[in-house]
Amino acid sequence: MTTPPSARATTLADPDTPFAVVDVHKSLRNIERLASRADRLGVTLRPHVKTAKSLAVAALMHGGTSMPVTTSTLAEAEAFADAGYTDITYAVGIDPHKLPRVIALLRRGVTLRVLLDSREQAVSVTAAAREAGLAIPAQIEIDCDGHRGGLKPGAPELTDIGRILHEAGCLDGVLTHAGESYFAHTPYDQRLAAENERDSAVAAARRLRAAGLPVGTVSVGSTPTAHAAEDLTGVTELRAGNYVFFDLVMAGLGVCRLEDLALSVVVTVIGHRPEYGWILTDGGWMAMSRDRGTAAQPRDQGYGLVLDLAGNPIPDLVMSAASQEHGTLTARDGATLPELPVGTRLRILPNHACATAAQHRGYHVIDSSQPVGGAPAVQAKWPRINGW
Repeated sequence: MTTPPSARATTLADPDTPFAVVDVHKSLRNIERLASRADRLGVTLRPHVKTAKSLAVAALMHGGTSMPVTTSTLAEAEAFADAGYTDITYAVGIDPHKLPRVIALLRRGVTLRVLLDSREQAVSVTAAAREAGLAIPAQIEIDCDGHRGGLKPGAPELTDIGRILHEAGCLDGVLTHAGESYFAHTPYDQRLAAENERDSAVAAARRLRAAGLPVGTVSVGSTPTAHAAEDLTGVTELRAGNYVFFDLVMAGLGVCRLEDLALSVVVTVIGHRPEYGWILTDGGWMAMSRDRGTAAQPRDQGYGLVLDLAGNPIPDLVMSAASQEHGTLTARDGATLPELPVGTRLRILPNHACATAAQHRGYHVIDSSQPVGGAPAVQAKWPRINGW
């Protein structure tokens, strides 16, 4: 996604609302934080590009040089391949009907890894590989916490699946994702989740190797565990995506601070219902998404926290409800509702950056490291990184 080419905005006061804003200064700071950690842990960082769905944002992650990436759809994989990315993991269980698209990317010289957790998928992948006359790199998904798909590290069928893949030259390794880490509310619990994620993937790799099967890749990662891991011995790569923007769920877990959140949505006040204590905006769930991820946290942030246009939090003001195109702002815990006239522009911090970003065609970019005299200036171009 890119800023729509018809936009002629010079500040956040110019475009029609609602629209998404990325603070490039905060994004770069978030990117550097995890890149430094991966370097210290001695693993390859394979960012998940599903969060931003943007070539320009991805370029911030790697300084304009090629790097491994993770995608959640084949459409993302194809878009990044078109832009020159050649090392891609498609980290959703493979549907056999999609294998022709996988093979097409492999024929273009893209190393596209697929994910599976069943004998049926392994048979489909290897049959397609033999018919095409090429290897389809496949990773076996490992279930480290019961969150979603995958095999337990001790599952009897693990080595059987591995052998089916290996005999066709398709076994690439193992992959796991600590989905339950999004409910780990303390640094201690996040460290435990990171250790369990690592141990599960390494144990599965060890079983496969003991059966005489090669395991080149041992892949782990979620944004909470990536920032909590202290020892990744036996792991080859670390995946995360949300960290490029962060969001209220991550702030609620203590993975980041509110001031690290790089994505927001600009909305305009369009009405008041004083009898209900409501301020109405033109940004509903079509702008923010319907994600209510903080509802399960000690501090429920509704659909998002409210900032003024310059990015300063408005105390105790929260987006408490949403319909398709309307947002409802209310004061929390008996606080006084601020006077915000019709036409006032505000910024909303989202619960889930990935879901909110997906609601928008592109981003307007600001740089909070630059002084603000009024409405923040919209950058004419994304920053050039190492000449890219």
